[in-house]
Amino acid sequence: METPHAKLNAKRMLYQHIADQGIVSKAGLLSAFTIATSTMNRLLDELVSEGRIRESGLGSSTGGRKPILYEINPDYGFTIGLEISRFYSSLGLFDMQMNAKSFVRWRMDEDMTPERFVQHTARQINALLKDHGLSRQAVIGIGIGAVGPLDRSSGIILHPLHFRASGWSNVPICRMIQEACGIPACLDNGANTALIGEHWALRRDKVQHMLYVHAGVSLRSAMMSHGRIIHGSVDMEGSIGQMIIQTDGPRLQEHGNYGALEAFVSVLALEKQAQADAKLKGDTFGSAYRAQPDRIRYDALLRELELGNPGVLELFLRAARHLGIGLANLINVFHPETIILGGTLIGSHERFYQTAIEVALRSTYYYPEYTPVFSKGSLKEDAVATGAALAARERFTFAG
Repeated sequence: METPHAKLNAKRMLYQHIADQGIVSKAGLLSAFTIATSTMNRLLDELVSEGRIRESGLGSSTGGRKPILYEINPDYGFTIGLEISRFYSSLGLFDMQMNAKSFVRWRMDEDMTPERFVQHTARQINALLKDHGLSRQAVIGIGIGAVGPLDRSSGIILHPLHFRASGWSNVPICRMIQEACGIPACLDNGANTALIGEHWALRRDKVQHMLYVHAGVSLRSAMMSHGRIIHGSVDMEGSIGQMIIQTDGPRLQEHGNYGALEAFVSVLALEKQAQADAKLKGDTFGSAYRAQPDRIRYDALLRELELGNPGVLELFLRAARHLGIGLANLINVFHPETIILGGTLIGSHERFYQTAIEVALRSTYYYPEYTPVFSKGSLKEDAVATGAALAARERFTFAG
């Protein structure tokens, strides 16, 4: 006899398959699952009666009756994706077919403590729901993609670095969001949810093995194999930054490995190198930044890069070459089909992006017989929140 747990799992798998395919026939479902026709009919009828899926017209006939097509019901509920990052955060409202209804974004300044962040998020959610005439009960869940390290199962942000505001250690963010909004929440690394979002955007291409690398204030990465995120026994998001690429090389701060990738490729690394160059080369070099050497910041580097400062361009290209080495190391271990690159460094200059790829490919062991596809992604700055909303859809559609 089929147990309630087994039946729920079967319905969940059917629902996820229909969601991934968009529109599917019963014959397509029967070919994808080892389920008897009578059982499939019963499960589909239940999913329709529950409002989770709906009939979507008739397919083409192959000689008999035209098949009924099914799709998930976009109005069954809504999900919210929330990104928590160091520079800015964003919030997206989606229907069940992942059509974005609204997006809002705000800066993470010195006053954005966890408590104020949660209050601000709750106000933004209330405003979105009011704009769309929705009740809180219409939202099945909130997915959160946050800077790590974190404890996913407990919903806690642990000890992230470089937040401008204080208090971002041991933050029970899921509990705080749920108490403030009255909506259940789940947590994952922002790199993971970004990859989930970009994989969904490429779902028609059926890509199974993907790598995501974010180069910004720090380096963050995520991997996907056979369409599923790889979760290690410990939080891995920032591990790429600790990859040693130069024996006895510099250390970024008072933590981490010497000669680690983050000491060459990160906003902080670029700032430190620019400050050192300004001190070494004197006022003629440092005056371009309109600041004393110790006060040179990334915004000034971007301004000079846009103005065509050759010294600053070389600073960025040097970092790009180091990033290419790090990417090659990951490629040679994992052999992904597609590599998504994101973050402020990737978007800083087209030559940064192209240089990192060129160096990575030159150091890829099986190249050119094996050539992965590089991309800046389809969703770009919306990837983290979109993937978080997808994670919430998977987590909460059949919850309770």
